[in-house]
Amino acid sequence: MKVLKLSAQGLPQSWITLEQAVIHYAAGEVRWESGAQIARFRGGHNAITGEQSVIAVNSIIGTKGVPRINPFELKPGLTNSKLFARDRNICAYCGGHFHEEELTREHIVPFAHHGQDHWMNVVTACRACNHRKGPRTPEQAHMPLLYAPYVPSLWEDFILRNRRILADQMEFLLAHVPKSSRLAA
Repeated sequence: MKVLKLSAQGLPQSWITLEQAVIHYAAGEVRWESGAQIARFRGGHNAITGEQSVIAVNSIIGTKGVPRINPFELKPGLTNSKLFARDRNICAYCGGHFHEEELTREHIVPFAHHGQDHWMNVVTACRACNHRKGPRTPEQAHMPLLYAPYVPSLWEDFILRNRRILADQMEFLLAHVPKSSRLAA
């Protein structure tokens, strides 16, 4: 289970473990929290009062300070699992819906034609369509794309990074996803 760590301004910073979240709480770095309480950690007993320390962790936390990096300057890393999730496991050529192990990363402009490996040049394709297209462009192979590639936004990238997103975290992230996103559908 991961906690969504945000800047104090509400911009996604990272997915962190429960233990990392506890460190932020204990250090007094949590400025605000949202979502449901997902864990309670019990510590030692106060020598004077005898009370046991307890830290309750919420699913979304906003931390103090200014991030050292501008999240809008980050380029989302391209992985097959994130690509397939962006394209909803749908082949860009035949429109079929497939399991991840039946899919491939398909380069629209192949390496043989000096294509590059980046978000705007890749789509999800089933193995049969990828093989049929071969080292040709979609036009050369007479295989038009059924949808266009795009670079995921910061918010979409956080959804694509984590397979086990809690409902309140997903609601928070989807509220910031562009309406045109395939993830919003």
